[in-house]
Amino acid sequence: MRKIYIFDTTLRDGEQSPGVNLNMQEKLEIALQLERLGVDRIEAGFPAASPGDLAGVNAVARAIKNASVIGLARSREQDIDAVREALKGAQDPCLHLFLASSPIHRKYKLKMSKEQMLETADKAIRYAKKYFDKIEFSPEDAGRTELDFLCEVTAMAIRAGATVVNIPDTVGYLNPSEFGNIFKVLKENVADIEKIQLSAHCHDDLGMATANALAAVLNGADQIEGTINGIGERAGNTSLEEVAMALETRQDFFQAKTSLVLGEIARTSRLVSKLTGMVVPGNKAIVGANAFAHESGIHQDGMLKEKTTYEIMSPEMIGLKESTLVLGKHSGRHAFREKLIDIGYELSDEQVNTAFSKFKDLADKKKEVSDEDIRALIEEKLIETPEVFALDNLQLSYGNQSVPTATIRVTTLDGGAVEEAAVGNGSVDAIYKAIDKVTKEEVELEDYSIKSVTQGKDALGEVHVLMRQGDYSVQGRGVSTDILEASARAYIDAINRLIEKRKTPARTRNSRDNVTLI
Repeated sequence: MRKIYIFDTTLRDGEQSPGVNLNMQEKLEIALQLERLGVDRIEAGFPAASPGDLAGVNAVARAIKNASVIGLARSREQDIDAVREALKGAQDPCLHLFLASSPIHRKYKLKMSKEQMLETADKAIRYAKKYFDKIEFSPEDAGRTELDFLCEVTAMAIRAGATVVNIPDTVGYLNPSEFGNIFKVLKENVADIEKIQLSAHCHDDLGMATANALAAVLNGADQIEGTINGIGERAGNTSLEEVAMALETRQDFFQAKTSLVLGEIARTSRLVSKLTGMVVPGNKAIVGANAFAHESGIHQDGMLKEKTTYEIMSPEMIGLKESTLVLGKHSGRHAFREKLIDIGYELSDEQVNTAFSKFKDLADKKKEVSDEDIRALIEEKLIETPEVFALDNLQLSYGNQSVPTATIRVTTLDGGAVEEAAVGNGSVDAIYKAIDKVTKEEVELEDYSIKSVTQGKDALGEVHVLMRQGDYSVQGRGVSTDILEASARAYIDAINRLIEKRKTPARTRNSRDNVTLI
């Protein structure tokens, strides 16, 4: 199996995304995660751009031990010297030189002839060779460069001492057959091409960056350059996670793979998104929120029977816990029934049918139906809950210099009354500890929320609580103009529901191979 080297440019090309500006600590945090991900080469920045960028590259160079650290430079001696300074202390330093080669760049940007471009690049590589063992050379806009001239440029770079020649589709112009053909022609026509590695650097302006990168692999590329989440100039770069998972999932076709630690992909994606402020779209391949989520009833039914019906790779491979079946208006009865079992409800077929009808009505009004929505649907509409305990009296003692104390009196089904007191970290905590004493129930409060149900100073306040006891999970609701009274009523309501639920043992749950329904 041929190895494809991964060159990550999240910290250089990725940082060039409009609105992204990473400080030194953020660059270092991402670089260390890239090292855990197992990338082979990390392009840490463009040292000549600013003193801050030079310092950031140097911090990365000193911290990274298991990957080559790379600095970018134009084909100028002062840029090369800046990279030398930035990479002091690096375990495995590498210089990345570039000079544009396409007709449009030669004419309008460089104002150079072909001969001048070749001479300038040759001189820069030979100067750099005095200080660097590893040099990557990129003819910028190679994708729009005359193919015969690109062969000349590549041959020049090999003679001058480059160890990697990178072929950039700088403006995302090419299609996969065109881009793949460049590598085929270079492999067949450039002398000593076997002495170097060929690299592919693609942009996504026409949405073909990943496809072009994979076409390069099929035609002999040794290295793929890209970024995490595909961030970068304009429409971004090749998404490294997409390339890695394509090669892993379709080894039979590509006969090549990376050495990335695939289980670190999700964590790396989240970190880059957080520090750059660039939100990952829900439909983004591999790392988007919907990449392993299913709402269609047909898909959900297939997933519950056999995951490979609709998933070609597992979420666990990239470091996620499980797939999710999202309950919405497209969901089917099978997924809804499994969700009821998942959150602890055992209903008759008739009750399920009634609940499913109400669920469909709700799903038409909401984009996504939560567990709490379903609990409310079941418990408020379908399950009659006897009041084992009912709030009779609540007294509170609270001051900013005293410990909150709650006294609770409840009535029971047999007409008796029980009273207890407790102290807590706050008024609600004291109330709930007193109720625990009264009911003698040991529960875990998983969620507590308050909302106003009417307007004005005397508005009714509604409290929702979610509590768990072993395998049982219930929610309670309380309403009052006094939010502390509403809190007590919600907690007692949940206790009553819990007692009722324990009377009906839950059915043994079917194994769904780590499929979570949400």
